[in-house]
Amino acid sequence: MAFGETQPATSAAVSDFTEHGRHILPAPVDAEAAAALLAEIRADRSFGQALFLDQASFEANPQYTGVNPRPGRNLLDRFADRLGFVEGSPMVTGALDALLGQGWEVLNRKIVCGVPQSAIPGWVKDKIGDDLVNNLGPYVRPEYRDVTYFYGIDFHQDLIDFKDRDADFVTLYCYLHPVTRADAPLYLLDGSHALGATVFPHDLRRDGEAWLYGDRAGQEVACAQRILTGETGFVAIWHACTLHGTQPDAADHERISLRYLIAKRPGTKAAIDDLNAALKGPARLASTRLDLAADGSPQIKGNTVNRA
Repeated sequence: MAFGETQPATSAAVSDFTEHGRHILPAPVDAEAAAALLAEIRADRSFGQALFLDQASFEANPQYTGVNPRPGRNLLDRFADRLGFVEGSPMVTGALDALLGQGWEVLNRKIVCGVPQSAIPGWVKDKIGDDLVNNLGPYVRPEYRDVTYFYGIDFHQDLIDFKDRDADFVTLYCYLHPVTRADAPLYLLDGSHALGATVFPHDLRRDGEAWLYGDRAGQEVACAQRILTGETGFVAIWHACTLHGTQPDAADHERISLRYLIAKRPGTKAAIDDLNAALKGPARLASTRLDLAADGSPQIKGNTVNRA
């Protein structure tokens, strides 16, 4: 699925990706259209405790996999005709053309909700504790699993969900309302893409205002931490190997955003190929994470981004 008309390549996107592993659009997309979409999403449901199963129902049949949006169960699909402010934006399509070449394709698009602490039942808080990936999907009622719900997620690469696939895609995030430090903004580590694909959880330690990131094979880079706050319509795009995460939502309301995964067309040559050829490590992994048990439940504690 491709969207938008192709635009002239923008060198800023390629240079930003080469140096930092990300590109932040110079201006927001249409804020009025973003706010209108947000109103429609909020009219569909309350993002409070009614989202959640009760503890007995969860424990009777715990499900840790298959709890995210999927084809046929994706709330954003209902609003497909409202997405032109992102999918038709010349700033967006120009950056994607520059990075992925013409004819790129959408692998996935969905709504992501950062759930505030006040909305999470106490038994769920006790259960997730200091988990690395606080995906709330297992605890949400099945009828509401057409959105991805998070309460913080440790620094990770989006390649985490794509073992045995090259990093030939990018992530695009769009905020549908102003996001401050209290609203679970994205924390992104500039330049972390340079080491290529590494296994989650990642080798990170603070060094003053920066992070030292290692590949467990002798290479290490110092990465500045960038906190992606922004106004309604803020858009950022990043490489599949760029480390990013969020702290729990500290506001009294949910943080609602759009997330796209967008890939170059198979068999084509694009700037992303040159970027990947210059990585200091691999652009794909046969195994991307070590934090999950066989049933998909978390088995490692110790969230790094919460100490950022």
